[in-house]
Amino acid sequence: MDVSESRIITWPLWRKIIFRFFFIYFSLSITPWLWFSQLSFITKYYSQFWDWLVTLSNDHLFHVSKVLIHPNGSGDTSYNWAELSLILLLALSGCIIWSAIDFKRKNYTQLNYWLCLFARYFIIIQCTVYGVGKIFLMQMEFPSLHQLATPLGDYLPMRLTWQFIGYSSPYQLFSGIMEVVAGLLLLNRRTVTLGLLVAAGVFTNVMMLNLCYDIPVKIFSTQLLFICLFLLANESKRLLSFLILNKPAAQSDTYQFNFKKKYLRIGRVVCKIIFIVLAVGMTTYSYYSMYKQSNQPYVQLGIKNGEYDVSSFELNHKLPTKFTADSLAWQNVIFENGVGSVRTSDSLFKFKYSRGYFDYVVDTLNRRIDFKREYQGAIYTILSMHYEMPDANTIKLSGTRGTDSLKVELKRSKHHFQLAEKQFHWLSEYNR
Repeated sequence: MDVSESRIITWPLWRKIIFRFFFIYFSLSITPWLWFSQLSFITKYYSQFWDWLVTLSNDHLFHVSKVLIHPNGSGDTSYNWAELSLILLLALSGCIIWSAIDFKRKNYTQLNYWLCLFARYFIIIQCTVYGVGKIFLMQMEFPSLHQLATPLGDYLPMRLTWQFIGYSSPYQLFSGIMEVVAGLLLLNRRTVTLGLLVAAGVFTNVMMLNLCYDIPVKIFSTQLLFICLFLLANESKRLLSFLILNKPAAQSDTYQFNFKKKYLRIGRVVCKIIFIVLAVGMTTYSYYSMYKQSNQPYVQLGIKNGEYDVSSFELNHKLPTKFTADSLAWQNVIFENGVGSVRTSDSLFKFKYSRGYFDYVVDTLNRRIDFKREYQGAIYTILSMHYEMPDANTIKLSGTRGTDSLKVELKRSKHHFQLAEKQFHWLSEYNR
């Protein structure tokens, strides 16, 4: 659209008010000035100021929590909710002030172009990050032995969803391809509308999974969908004509801007190339590097991967009752590529889904296995035990737990997990 044309169009009052609100809301949510970590020497000051403002507003206005927990894998922490409350408050108050001092303006066509541009590129980034991660099967992994050995009823809904998606590589690959396709379509102005429709469908599914299975990315996934719907709302007349009224649709002008200066036109192309290299190329290369590293064969000498039943457990030369809730006894142990887990109530281990997890390192020269646990960013050895292997299916461990002597005999389990078979049948004579 030519700049001169933007002065002729008069937006209705309701559209100008809505635009003002969403311009502030999306600007503070998208924060394009934080997209490039290479500029951290500048953006760190903004981040520090923003943290201070979120904390201050929570202490005096929102009271989400006495102590705000920052994002830590969960995107729905108390900090996230306090931040969302602050953004909504700033968007609402800013909209009121803006409307009071700029009530004579006829439209925000040019400003809307820039908002839609950054919103569109933000969606491209997210489609690339999540999509490429799924294509390389890095977001949800196939269930490990530890997870297969965990009773279904012990899983929380999120972990159950992760196992469900991670079980099927083709399904995860399909999900990733759809996200990447949406991102690629959004790169070209001619295919933006199709890309937004695909992205809206993808993010609707993601949002519903997060809401229905208590996955802690509810705020962010909902925002992604709202951004897609906002961008589609800019083309509502075209979509209504084409999809509902069966009428010819006019050409989209939302992403058209007439840069009259040649250096500006060249600069736009250069900036887009840089964006594609950094956001798409570097993200893909990063995931590819992680994929290659994760698929390197793990060499573990001495202890073979597998599930082991505990045939004997002695603490201070006594045999505790195995299946009482407060018992320290081990019921079964799994060793798998440097990560182990044990069915026990012993708080020495890190518990997830009724199993105690640990890392382990085997010293084949001294016949020793060190059980390790991460605590507050550091790795500590929690048990160091001597091991013997009388035969290929037996491991005898001996050592101390604190001041207590500990002896454990393990027998390789013959437990077979049907889920690990990745069964598929075109012909099914009965319901499985």
